[in-house]
Amino acid sequence: MSRLTDLLRQVRQSDTQLARDLEAEITELTNRRTFGLVFEAHQPEAVELPERAIRRGDKVRVLAPRGEIKTNDDRLWRVQRIEQKDAQRVAHLFRLDAEDPETSTASTNDLVVVAEFNDRIYPGLAETGRVKRSDDKPFHTVINSENYHALEMLTYTHRHSIDAIYIDPPYNSGARDWKYNNHYVEGDDDYRHSKWLAFMERRLRISRELLKPEESVLIVTIDEREVHRLGLLLEQVFPEARIQMVSSVINPAGATRFDEFYRTDEYIFFINIGHSHPRPLPLNEEWFTARGRTLKKKVSLRWDGLLRAGAGSLRAERPGLFYPIHIYEKEGQAYLHSIGDAYFDSISEYKTPEGTIAVWPLSSDGIERRWRIGPETAREKAKHGYFRLGKFRREFTSPSYLKRGEQRKVEEEVFPITGVDHNGSVLTETVEIVPEFIPGTQWNIPSHNASTGGSTFNKSFIPGRQFPFPKSLYAVEDTLRFFVKDKPDAKILDFFAGSGTTAHAVMRLNKQDGGRRQSISVTNNEVSAEEQRKLRKAGLRPGDPEWEALGICDYVTKPRVTAAITGKTPEGEPIKGDYRFTDEFPMADGLEENAAFFTLTYETPLSVRHHRAFERIAPLLWLKAGSRGRIITDLGDQGWDLADAYAVLEDFDQADAFMTALQERPEELVVYLITDDDAAFQMVCRELADHHTPVRLYESYLHNFQLNIEGTV
Repeated sequence: MSRLTDLLRQVRQSDTQLARDLEAEITELTNRRTFGLVFEAHQPEAVELPERAIRRGDKVRVLAPRGEIKTNDDRLWRVQRIEQKDAQRVAHLFRLDAEDPETSTASTNDLVVVAEFNDRIYPGLAETGRVKRSDDKPFHTVINSENYHALEMLTYTHRHSIDAIYIDPPYNSGARDWKYNNHYVEGDDDYRHSKWLAFMERRLRISRELLKPEESVLIVTIDEREVHRLGLLLEQVFPEARIQMVSSVINPAGATRFDEFYRTDEYIFFINIGHSHPRPLPLNEEWFTARGRTLKKKVSLRWDGLLRAGAGSLRAERPGLFYPIHIYEKEGQAYLHSIGDAYFDSISEYKTPEGTIAVWPLSSDGIERRWRIGPETAREKAKHGYFRLGKFRREFTSPSYLKRGEQRKVEEEVFPITGVDHNGSVLTETVEIVPEFIPGTQWNIPSHNASTGGSTFNKSFIPGRQFPFPKSLYAVEDTLRFFVKDKPDAKILDFFAGSGTTAHAVMRLNKQDGGRRQSISVTNNEVSAEEQRKLRKAGLRPGDPEWEALGICDYVTKPRVTAAITGKTPEGEPIKGDYRFTDEFPMADGLEENAAFFTLTYETPLSVRHHRAFERIAPLLWLKAGSRGRIITDLGDQGWDLADAYAVLEDFDQADAFMTALQERPEELVVYLITDDDAAFQMVCRELADHHTPVRLYESYLHNFQLNIEGTV
């Protein structure tokens, strides 16, 4: 490297920026992997923001003339200044990344703002609608945005607080199914796999920051084109996780492959973080048929032997659990007289109550062991009928008891009590149950069919609106259930939300058990390649209302989520048909849930710091506080406000009135304090109750996004 160092020193003397760029590339090359998954991780990536107003200092592209089918000029320009000229705003442009200086001018109407993946952003949200059917549940959120920047936004609102991420990323089929740097990635692109891996890695790295480190799961579906590269990428991004892959049949008829086997399945990666693992579930008949088993079986209440065996079972190891159980015999049956206290002397010297026999924790060969529970616990269980004696065998009579789980089944009447025996021990019925289990790694479940549970299913909710290859609702629902069944307040993120299947599945899960789980769905408003061609011919461009109305988010995702909640199609007609499988009821009943819809905005740090962007920052505060109730968008003349889940104070002269209102709120609240004055902030913090969490605006917001550049999230 000495020769390179000398050359860099020479370059630095004439062009410091060029020297820095060369050093960065050399560092990239020296740090590149020489084994494992190697790809062009520094592939450029940018996204166009057609609805963003043009400002001085923006990075822009020049739009293709209206009526032309070709896409925009890829060259990047910087807006130096904007002037008003002949009733138009005209931008003066300076070419970026050009060998020779180049300038130009263009109407701002013919420009589009471009954000590259490593540009620092300051996001906001503009609400575009909501649907509400429950007064006490939080809101699901749908965000119209390029997902990389939406993920950056979520590092402020949901860092380390997401329980599950479910994503169905582009499969990189070469069939114009995704864009990179504003261009569809074709099948003959030599960098197709590198672009896909670079695209995925950036988003997965931010996902790490969102998932709960103590227990969470990332679920990724993929087909055979990228399954092996994705597996290696996941191992590199999540080296500490436990990763497992499932093969799931989604098209029993098979998708045609020329000169190849038909593809009937896809693959599901489960990346378990911390203590995460799938839970055993009482699955429906589909799962049992696939395993060659019957749906139900007859089971009895399970009594566990009181005698401890195996490791740690000796008297000397737990002497407090060595005590006598006094029994007597009557008509050939063992009767319980009493349970003695812990005994620390020789059993040969022990005197039993008159007419009784002492049963000690002895093995068949006479070794002194111990009981599983202490004498007080044994007496309490006997009092309630959860302790029983076996067949009378003098000092070898075997006592048993109900562990807490089995005891709870009696109390919850899973096993109805039919009577008690001569010792007062409960007698219960044998019941027929659906056993809980974790399935294998081959799923062939009819309801997971992507045609009947996805494409055909969606037609009921949004008739006439097409979305390519949607997931089966029931497949997503089942997959998530293994990880959030016991988490009624779980937060689930899908940043490739597409038609909104994940949000729909989370709402279904809530109906089944009364949960308050929240979904966050991120999708762009991309128009299909075929539709784009028609729209361009008609003289339309991205950003035009007629164009945006046909985008994925506005045309498919939002209407589908709304229809699921209201039970009505976008045309106002009751949805025909019934939900099936785990929870069967008419789709027209809708779901008692709430949803709010947003579009990501791009703010300037100056407008944020000077409190001029509060209306767009406000939804982020609402998200961070739990997405409940109304959003505080205007502090009014009093300079503060208090909502369901959070409070905001700007005018510190009104702090006394603000604190008085807070004192009447005993529940947990996030309290946002807008001030640059550290003393004022500390003063209010000292007055807050323990269950009120202070956050300093806009310091916390600006600090978060100043850090969010490539390599630091």
